[in-house]
Amino acid sequence: MRVTVSHNRRKEEIVRSLDRSFDDLFKGLGNVPVKIVNEQRRWTGSRMDFAFNAKVGIVSTPIKGFVDVTDKDVTVEADLGWLERLFPAEQTKAALAGRVKGLLTPTGSNGAR
Repeated sequence: MRVTVSHNRRKEEIVRSLDRSFDDLFKGLGNVPVKIVNEQRRWTGSRMDFAFNAKVGIVSTPIKGFVDVTDKDVTVEADLGWLERLFPAEQTKAALAGRVKGLLTPTGSNGAR
């Protein structure tokens, strides 16, 4: 799944916001609470590669991908494992895009509007 959201802030600010609130992007995909465990993140310039296990109840699935921040937009690409089959794709993409937009607000909120 790939989501791209444009922004008009400094790239460094976006990187800090994403690094600080990364977990908020994937918690509660759809209407199901998701617990993030075994998280790994690595920034190389303005690109963050990530991997973690998303735990839903007693089952979990590995999720991996990257976040790429440019001067004009943020792209999140993630392989959601079996979660992609659990939730409608457009609903999940819209939820993820909304959370990215929330992190891009000047206050660096957690996605709430």
